Amino acid sequence: MKVVATGFLLGAAIVWIVFLTWERHGGPAFTGYVRAAAEAGMVGAFADWFAVTALFRHPLGLKIPHTAIIPRKKDQLGESLSDFVGENFLSVPVVSDKLRSARIANRVGAWLSRRENAERVTAEAATVVRGAVAVLRDDEVQAVIEQTVTRRVVAQQWGPPMGKLLEGILDDGSHRRVVDLICDRAYDWVRVNHDTVMALVSKQAPSWSPRFVDGLIGDRLYAEALSFAWAVKSDQDHPLRKAIDRFLTSFAGDLQHEPETIERVESIKAQLLAHPDVQGLLSRAWATGKAMILDAAEDPSSELRLRVTDGVTRFGERMVLDEGLREKIDSWVVDAAAYVVTRYAPEITALISDTVKRWDGPETSRKIELQVGRDLQFIRINGTVVGALAGLIIYTLGELVVG
Repeated sequence: MKVVATGFLLGAAIVWIVFLTWERHGGPAFTGYVRAAAEAGMVGAFADWFAVTALFRHPLGLKIPHTAIIPRKKDQLGESLSDFVGENFLSVPVVSDKLRSARIANRVGAWLSRRENAERVTAEAATVVRGAVAVLRDDEVQAVIEQTVTRRVVAQQWGPPMGKLLEGILDDGSHRRVVDLICDRAYDWVRVNHDTVMALVSKQAPSWSPRFVDGLIGDRLYAEALSFAWAVKSDQDHPLRKAIDRFLTSFAGDLQHEPETIERVESIKAQLLAHPDVQGLLSRAWATGKAMILDAAEDPSSELRLRVTDGVTRFGERMVLDEGLREKIDSWVVDAAAYVVTRYAPEITALISDTVKRWDGPETSRKIELQVGRDLQFIRINGTVVGALAGLIIYTLGELVVG
């Protein structure tokens, strides 16, 4: 385009020389009109060449004032662009109106409600989870687990929470099912273990006692034990059951308020945590959990991924159907964007001005010229044409007025 624009200038110069020579050697009257048009066209071409060149560099290397505007004003242009973006694009009203009109919740809900999209979201989430788990160092994670979990377990007294839990179980009567189960098992054991009872009686009886006497005593003890077990099993108000309730109620209170009982529970806790099997379980916790997470994340048919996909699909359908939920999500998005714009707009716009400041002046000028230079060369072409027309009109008016 520079060659084309320069060609217009050279063409005007050639026409000017030819018709100037012809005019001075007695050429016809129209040669003056053409010469004046060509002369004015050269003036327009030179003027617009100077104007276009002055934007990007010093014309002919001469440091004429107010030339090489872009290299000199690069930083100011960056700041102006930064302010323009901040005022017209990163203002809270503009961002809020745009986000509300976009109906983001409805669009996202419609997209998520489609099964294939929900599966895609789940797959991407699984990829993120796998990456995050793979990046974590096992020894560091294990150390954090041991420090946080073990410290919390050790620091927290077990007695009062256990007592509170037991008290709640006793209040709603849930323990009675356990007592029923124990009574049933006790009765069943006594019923099928006649020989065991008899052997126990024989073992404890004196050596001089006759065998038939031991048998009578054993049968009697067995019958009494079986009768007692049946009574406890069948009678919900049996004294033994009430005694168990009183014991458990008292034990629940001791766990919460009796220092000696609390101390004994703490001693049991310390022994339990110091046991090698418990220590091994803690040390293997992360490895086991990591393997479970990776297996579930990598298998598209795993229960975890299927449940996540179903959840995403249902959530998308709910977003489409529930207007209140859509409005709430849209409000969250708008509020979040408003917060970001209010808090970080100066930093965002400063990115523009700081980036422009780091650019090299001549290089910046060259890049801009490559982007818009084609249109600027048309200015030179138009200057040549318009200058020629203006020169022709002025010369014509001069001939009419003077002539």
